[in-house]
Amino acid sequence: MFIDEAKIRVKAGDGGNGCVAFRREKYVPRGGPSGGDGGKGGDIIMESSERHNTLVHFRFNPEYSAQRGRHGEGSNCTGREGEDIVLKVPVGTVVYDEVTGEKIHDFSSADDRMIVARGGRGGRGNAQFATSTHQAPREHEPGRPGEEHTFRLELKLLADVGLVGYPNVGKSTLISRISAARPKIADYPFTTLEPNLGVVAVGQAQEERSFVVADIPGLIEGAHTGSGLGTQFLRHIERTRLLVHLVDISDASGRPNPVQDVKVIMNELESFGAGLEMKPMIMVATKIDVANKDKLAKLKRYCKKEGLDLFPISAVTGKGIDELKYAMAKRVDEVRQTSEVVTQEDI
Repeated sequence: MFIDEAKIRVKAGDGGNGCVAFRREKYVPRGGPSGGDGGKGGDIIMESSERHNTLVHFRFNPEYSAQRGRHGEGSNCTGREGEDIVLKVPVGTVVYDEVTGEKIHDFSSADDRMIVARGGRGGRGNAQFATSTHQAPREHEPGRPGEEHTFRLELKLLADVGLVGYPNVGKSTLISRISAARPKIADYPFTTLEPNLGVVAVGQAQEERSFVVADIPGLIEGAHTGSGLGTQFLRHIERTRLLVHLVDISDASGRPNPVQDVKVIMNELESFGAGLEMKPMIMVATKIDVANKDKLAKLKRYCKKEGLDLFPISAVTGKGIDELKYAMAKRVDEVRQTSEVVTQEDI
């Protein structure tokens, strides 16, 4: 089950109370106050993990409370600290405060840790209040309460290439041909109900390059407002470096104009509001083994006019698949290098 949204409530541990005690022993004539401090409450920590790929474990267990600190004891004994709780989240998870809407953290790399709720400080015992003029204090402090928050978690897949287009244009079939991913493939709308990730390798063993491809469920007109599978999966395209736009040029689609198909999808990407339409893009004409020549000609003219690279392919016969793989690898490398240069300049 692919779960990419979850809401959780976390409560860090309260601090232990300070103790009021006095030392009275037979051979200790000046015992005095001996109340120890309370222990600190446990923290709630989030850590990104590559072993997790969904948020399903939060959907069915949405509340987490860390252990409180132990109270202080006599003989100046400090209470034990509460145990922390570590919550594992998939790489690509973004944490938002449910109340304010503020983005708390973006777990964009593996083994990234952050304390999302701090445990309360332990209260001071009466030994801490002793002075030369106040030698038998009975004051003590209660432990401070731990932080309590409600968070909204969103998972955005980390992929180099995102496959976009109408339903049934061949995205799942393509990812099954170029990677080891085995998505469900069938001839009805919205076969793909959840994103699929596949690793694509090109080149010889000594110079092999690899990149991650995400098969995004099909988009339709009005997707940015929630139509079809809508915004549920549009956000997964945000982190991709390159978009590969698949267009069905066969008569099986029932749509007469492939250029109009392209414009509809581009409008949905633009309307989503995350700059998706500005990402580098490769156009792919699918199902050329049963292509409508007029549709293919229209699409070629459009791509030439817009300055877009077009790769006609057939996932069934394998025609054009290798050329597309190497083109994707080349564009991904170019975008990676550009990103590294920009990062170094920022530093």
